[in-house]
Amino acid sequence: MHWQGVSEFVAVAETGSFTLAAKQLNISTAQVSRQVNQLEKRLAIRLFYRTTRQVKLTDLGQQYFEQCREILDQLAEAERSVTSLNHSPQGQLKISVPIAYGESHVAPLINDFYLAYPDLNIELWLTNQVVDLTEEKVDLAIRLGPLEDSSMMAKKLRSRQQFLCASPKYLRQWGEPENLSDLKRHNCLVGTLDYWRFHNRKLSIKGSLKCNNGYALLDAALKGIGIVQLPDYYVKSYIESGQLVSLLESSQPKNDGVWAVYPHNHHLSTKVRLLLDYLDKHLPI
Repeated sequence: MHWQGVSEFVAVAETGSFTLAAKQLNISTAQVSRQVNQLEKRLAIRLFYRTTRQVKLTDLGQQYFEQCREILDQLAEAERSVTSLNHSPQGQLKISVPIAYGESHVAPLINDFYLAYPDLNIELWLTNQVVDLTEEKVDLAIRLGPLEDSSMMAKKLRSRQQFLCASPKYLRQWGEPENLSDLKRHNCLVGTLDYWRFHNRKLSIKGSLKCNNGYALLDAALKGIGIVQLPDYYVKSYIESGQLVSLLESSQPKNDGVWAVYPHNHHLSTKVRLLLDYLDKHLPI
């Protein structure tokens, strides 16, 4: 198969411009145009509609582009796979992770990952703010729950389950809620949000204690102060030990996700791909 002109054709198709394709490939616009013209002659088809304002793929050009893009991606992946066997990833790797989940689950794995690849310079941000990955030059972020930013690539690493629970001490004093409406008479421990998620609905909550830290709310629940809704990694071990009681389980929301989010890139860097694979393999289920 003749590959001459294919890279230039794909670059033009993706950028919609011969000039932008030339900048992407670091060659002249004339060279891009020449290579694409020769490719069209060799294939005996027209790949683009060209006007003074835009460059648009023909139907056959679109079909050819999709096949060429897939082949080039496979070649790039094969090259990265072979290269990574002989070369340790290097350079800066910037990661953003929510504080509590990062402390308990991710940070220890990042330290182990560094020991496996010590040529990396790793910067780990523990923050509950949703950072702009492009603006802050973050290579990968961990996001919890429903995803809102569709401009990024995302890989689901784990599922996350929410639990509504209280201590036996609290339930002995105030009784166990029988339905969602019954929560109005209970002391609900309020976190960052003033509502809890349940199956197909959100419920506004009120209580005498509010805190933006999950571990502080967990401690309050263990001491019998009120009812709390927290993810499994906070409360599951306490439910299993009997220190907390799971409530209204039929109303709890469906499991949501623990996501790895990263900027859209056809050619994912070796260091990010290795980190993705490492987290996917080692994060607790």
